[in-house]
Amino acid sequence: MLSGTIALLLGIITLYQLPHWPNWLIFLLLWSLPWPFLRFHQLKWVAVWLLLFAAGFSLAAMDAYGRLHPGLETAYEQVPLQVVGVVDALPHSDGRVLRFELKVEEGRTLSGEPIELPPRLRLAWYQGYPSTLIPGQRWHLRVKLKRPWALYNPGGFDYEKWLFQQGIGATGYVRNAGDNRLLAPAVGGYGLVRLRYRIAQQLSGVLKGHPMQGMITALAIGERSAIRDRQWDVLLATGTNHLVAISGLHVGLVAGLIFFLWQWLWRLCPACCLWLAAPRAASVIALLAALAYAALAGFSIPTQRALVMLAVVLGARWWQRPFKRSRILILALWAVVIIDPASVLSSGFWLSFAAVIWILYGMGGRVKASGLWWRWGRVQLLVSVGLLPLLLLFFQQGSISAPFANLVAVPFVSLLVVPLTLAGVVSLWWPAVGSTLLISAAGLLQGLWPFLQWLSNAIPVLPIAIAGWTLWPAFIGLLWLFAPNGWPLRPAGLLLLLPLVLWRPSLPAVGTARFTLLDVGQGLSAVVQTRHHLLIYDTGPKFPSGFDTGDAVVIPFLREQGIRKIDTLIVSHSGSDHSGGAPSVLTQIPVRRLLTNVADLPGEARREPCQRGVEWRWDGVQFRIIHPTSADLSPQQNNHSCVLRVTAGNDALLLTADIEAEAERVLLDSGERLDASILVVPHHGSKTSSTPDFVSAVMPRYALFPVGYRNRYGFPLSKVVERYQKVGAKILLSDKTGTLTFMLGTGKHRPRAYRQTNPHIWQRQ
Repeated sequence: MLSGTIALLLGIITLYQLPHWPNWLIFLLLWSLPWPFLRFHQLKWVAVWLLLFAAGFSLAAMDAYGRLHPGLETAYEQVPLQVVGVVDALPHSDGRVLRFELKVEEGRTLSGEPIELPPRLRLAWYQGYPSTLIPGQRWHLRVKLKRPWALYNPGGFDYEKWLFQQGIGATGYVRNAGDNRLLAPAVGGYGLVRLRYRIAQQLSGVLKGHPMQGMITALAIGERSAIRDRQWDVLLATGTNHLVAISGLHVGLVAGLIFFLWQWLWRLCPACCLWLAAPRAASVIALLAALAYAALAGFSIPTQRALVMLAVVLGARWWQRPFKRSRILILALWAVVIIDPASVLSSGFWLSFAAVIWILYGMGGRVKASGLWWRWGRVQLLVSVGLLPLLLLFFQQGSISAPFANLVAVPFVSLLVVPLTLAGVVSLWWPAVGSTLLISAAGLLQGLWPFLQWLSNAIPVLPIAIAGWTLWPAFIGLLWLFAPNGWPLRPAGLLLLLPLVLWRPSLPAVGTARFTLLDVGQGLSAVVQTRHHLLIYDTGPKFPSGFDTGDAVVIPFLREQGIRKIDTLIVSHSGSDHSGGAPSVLTQIPVRRLLTNVADLPGEARREPCQRGVEWRWDGVQFRIIHPTSADLSPQQNNHSCVLRVTAGNDALLLTADIEAEAERVLLDSGERLDASILVVPHHGSKTSSTPDFVSAVMPRYALFPVGYRNRYGFPLSKVVERYQKVGAKILLSDKTGTLTFMLGTGKHRPRAYRQTNPHIWQRQ
């Protein structure tokens, strides 16, 4: 059964690793290959294995096809359209914008021509959005849409993959037109999501202003959008973020409490026991309670796993038959991937099942340990250490304090906070009781919080860049380390963990530099790394929604590369698309020197004005600021942006930020060298920059345009692109390439485009 499960899982995973949609011949080959093995009795297991692999591959393909088709035609991108649909998920509002998901029933052009749209849309409604928009309503809306497209960087969150997992075929916004109107206040089939919405609203009213409101809401209905960023930082640093998800632990706890409570109550009725044995009655009620709690969580992956495992355990209790725990877990895995094959793309899938595997392996088949605290402490150690390789793979950091934090937080939250929260939700029909219980739960959680904050500060997270191959020896080493007593040389398992923690990415040779243009949308952030030093040039934008590319792109990229400090940070000017992410970078990673003319930046880095003549040499690579002059250090204007020239061997890189024609003339008259192999084009390719004389003076081999996908400015302008093409430059746009990487000083100019080197079937080309 285990080998068959692995085959099915590998088939599903293989489909999602393909760069493009598979040819029909692939399916024919997969389904034809097993049959010859059936002729040989000894090889029938190979045929079964291959059939299950083909089944997994085909199952994932059918599911993926349904998610990707129909897609949004490019002709309808950024074009006003009419759509009729039903709100089918919890909407979120931060006071400035309302975000919601719409299940499409009908799509039309403004002229009334019917068009085919993706089944689900993710929309934003700015200014004047209705406060009465709730799940289950049918709306007629005028919208502008675009295909799923996101920033694409190493270490960053893959928003396109997330949209694919959620079945969202297009994103966009609602236009404030006169024909936006509510068509039906309630549509059948959305009772559960409406219930979750009502509970969320009631919780918001009861706990309004309470610092733990977001976490209590997460524990009640699995909705985590209201948890504050700083709270997330503490939870991640202490490895307790699983506590604010409705996890298998919480579902199992609810089922267990209800089982024993109902069994006790049932036994108080002798006639009831004659009709149905108390354990059987309790099994049914416990499963229903677990089902209700999982439904409140929106049937997340951990709750799906827990539900299947509980159903098997309680079913075995009903039929009074034993069932191996490993088989229960395998059945749960089958159920999850058959219901939702795309769940394998989620880190939660792997972390959820891996946690249970480590508990079963590390606690099973042993002489009974003495002491409850030892057994409980061992579980926390198993989970924290066992999941560390996966946490490093998915998030480039792991919590060292997790065993200590969870030793206290898990029983505290599970035995006190969760029961009070659920009792409060159930009692909301009686406001006085429900409010008291919920406020008490929030108060208990707030009492625990100083302990978690202290741990997050006292024991920092472990930031490590890892290579995928190091997971295999690490996994074997952990199996060896947690093997039962009597296994030879168990501490030797630690040796197999060394590749995981000691591996480091390759560094440029002396005299060369690695240049990376990050994909931050309509903004700029670039990284120049030499053998022993690192420079960041600009940090990308921060948007009114709160999305910050310093935090979401720059910091994850540095973690993925194993970089723990910045030698020099240059913030070219005060434009928010260049400096917006700087506060996040300055507060999250040590910066030795800050070169900028922008005054209001946080941090304790040594500050210097960014002006012509500032130069230094790192590992045989020359850096020089060639603009602005000391007499013109205003941070407010594009023409006063810091311009940096980097020289490595025969290669030169020119970073120009947002300079325009006036600054280009100053540079042409300055006597500074402007020729460059690679040019990050001024001002994203606007009409006010890249004058013909400047382009001729630089004569770049590569002209890089840092632009956002279908940005509202229309950058880069076609006439600007043509100027660079006329001098023989190869044009690269960051929205098409994702992160771009060049090696300077090697004599080789083969850029590596992250979007092209890491393609997936869900990416719309």
